[in-house]
Amino acid sequence: MRKLLFFILTTSLFLYAFDISDASLRILAKKNGLKSAPTTYKELKTIAKKAGNPLTPQKINLGRTLFFEPLLSRDETLTCASCHKLSEGGDDNLPTAIGFKKRANPKHLNSPTVLDASLSRFLFWDGRAKSVEEQSGGPIQAHFEMNLTPEELVVRLKNSVIYQEAFKDAFDGIITFKNIEKAIGAYERTLITRGKFDDFLDGNDNAISKKAKRGLVQFIKQGCTKCHYGTTLGGQTMQKFPKFVKAYPFKNIGNFKGKDDKQIIRVPLLRNIIKTKPYYHNGSIKSLFEVIKIEGKANTNKELNKGQINDIIEFFKTLNGEIIDYGLNG
Repeated sequence: MRKLLFFILTTSLFLYAFDISDASLRILAKKNGLKSAPTTYKELKTIAKKAGNPLTPQKINLGRTLFFEPLLSRDETLTCASCHKLSEGGDDNLPTAIGFKKRANPKHLNSPTVLDASLSRFLFWDGRAKSVEEQSGGPIQAHFEMNLTPEELVVRLKNSVIYQEAFKDAFDGIITFKNIEKAIGAYERTLITRGKFDDFLDGNDNAISKKAKRGLVQFIKQGCTKCHYGTTLGGQTMQKFPKFVKAYPFKNIGNFKGKDDKQIIRVPLLRNIIKTKPYYHNGSIKSLFEVIKIEGKANTNKELNKGQINDIIEFFKTLNGEIIDYGLNG
């Protein structure tokens, strides 16, 4: 009798979830930690100030130039944009990052998206960086990425009249590796995207389809927001993966074991997830349908059916967005 009552109750709640009003769904999403993207430069400056890197147009413009600057790599062939293609989801769509002289990442790790990354609390797959400023210096120095020392880069920029002037405007002429990191970080803090889901959260009932709304209900109902929350829908915590089985549910190419070799991995951002395949840290899975199926079993111990998965994918499509124009292009 108790089991029957439980079945009736859970079934009723499930059916109610799909009849939920737009206003109630919006409230439910926000209660589960989902937030829309900051739309004003004032909001952006407040976030950056808390991170210890106050924004100025001069600093952002310098960072934009550095982001696309081949002088940051030893043989002057690579830029930050080589692995973070802004028009393609902010990553490079490769299973593993390829750097200096075609060297692959030794752990077969791929390039996480740079879009919206500044709103994360953890950067890199092992979470070792806590800001985009700190993260930006890593690839420059890594021998398998850009393979350049901080000292060498500073000398290169000091020998450039263009950069002498740019640093004069942004940092009173002080060219240091720390200021290089701050400039790149400042620019990356403007790479915030906004899509249909933001419009829905901000009050537009017609911004997303009924199927996407069902997917949002499923996303919350299945417990996905326990890890994927905030404006970025990820990047806020480090989690044991997988939770309900010991081994990775895919081939462990590269033998990456996460933070402290305990399979504790940065939760990926879901913004623009449609564009950032292949998935997982080593790019083992190409299909988003398969990813959601794996996540259901490995992290929530649930078998999601085809309809549920397709609805969630439809919701994920609303997370595609364009970089917000904060009026700083120049």
